[in-house]
Amino acid sequence: MLRHADRSITTASTAAPDVTQEKRLAAMRQRSTDIAAPLSPEDQVVQAMEDASPTKWHLAHTTWFWETFVLVPHVPGYRVFDARFAYCFNSYYVSLGPRHPRPSRGLLTRPSVAEVTAYREHVDAALQTWAAEGIPRGLRGLVDLGIAHEEQHQELMLMDVLALFAANPLAPAYRPEPVRTSSPAAPALTMTGFDGGIVDIGHRGDAFAFDNEGPAHRALVHPFRLADRLVTCGEWQEFMRDGGYRTPSLWLTDGWATVQGQSWDAPLYWRGDDRTGWTEMTLGGLVAIDPAAPVAHVSFYEADAFARWAGKRLPTEFEWEVAARGRPIAGNTLGSGALRTRPAAHDGQPLQQLFGDVWQWTQSAYAPYPGYRPAVGALGEYNGKFMANQFVLRGASCVTPDGHTRPTYRNFFYPHQRWPFAGLRLAEDAA
Repeated sequence: MLRHADRSITTASTAAPDVTQEKRLAAMRQRSTDIAAPLSPEDQVVQAMEDASPTKWHLAHTTWFWETFVLVPHVPGYRVFDARFAYCFNSYYVSLGPRHPRPSRGLLTRPSVAEVTAYREHVDAALQTWAAEGIPRGLRGLVDLGIAHEEQHQELMLMDVLALFAANPLAPAYRPEPVRTSSPAAPALTMTGFDGGIVDIGHRGDAFAFDNEGPAHRALVHPFRLADRLVTCGEWQEFMRDGGYRTPSLWLTDGWATVQGQSWDAPLYWRGDDRTGWTEMTLGGLVAIDPAAPVAHVSFYEADAFARWAGKRLPTEFEWEVAARGRPIAGNTLGSGALRTRPAAHDGQPLQQLFGDVWQWTQSAYAPYPGYRPAVGALGEYNGKFMANQFVLRGASCVTPDGHTRPTYRNFFYPHQRWPFAGLRLAEDAA
């Protein structure tokens, strides 16, 4: 979702018309503008690294998406704002023509932030006029896709802003937050058992889902146990103090090579040491580590090594889905306003933090489900062809828009990537 947001596409929606879809579209477009509001024009132009994109680019790309896939083909008489923008703001749609190189998006000083704002206003006015007459039933699936696509970019915007501000020696805050009181220590992990068996996996029904969530199928899951909460910063500090980053036997070969090559000794945005104390860069600025809060910004390699150190393992994505099925889709997501992880509530629920705080690494390779076929046309480009060399994450994060996720949602990243809000939940075999 994150992730390069264009990569997942939707199955056709056959649900009854959603009378609130027009309002959801307008509210979603406004949210992107609101996310960018605290940023200066200079903030919006810079690209922190090749994996990230400038805020201005996200705002323009999502606007290009609506113009290209909705307005141009479906609104007679629509006037394209600037035909040159297709080259600048197409992402990976190879069938739609050449694109500006991804690593050089930060060199696009023109069009300016003001011109991108005018572009958004032009497209939003056309969308509003079109939607006011009622979105045609046959296009509601496409609009659901466009909403979900931009929501993915909203999370990416915040991920990329954090990467940018973390590279700034002034350690600026995207949105300053009140000083947190120290949290009570997290209670010891407990493990909840599941029987396993032949289980239903994947999305069913008529509601919106990305095509990588299907086809629905049956799979064998052996009995397993899942931790009641996410791994905390305090537990990660224990791993570090015990030499976790210096013990090659804990690591996959590729992971150990990455640790050595990148000189990793802590999660991505942590600063300090045990003597002076640990801080972390957040969207609220540089703050003290909260030992009870879930650890974030760790790669698959780190999550896998920690699980091995703890005598556990990462869950499979099917185990995670079995555990999450039927449980409330609620947690510390974007709407909470926290913009960073929070300690578990410890309210007696057997499984906490299934959704929110951090995306949860699984041990499952990102691969097609049985019978998967990519969609036809340009919108089919960005899912199936990414199903190699990546791992699945489940749940949601503290910057995932509310309502965006579900138990079947499959996020995916490369195993070395740490800039997502990603953490882990431990699992073990039950027999």
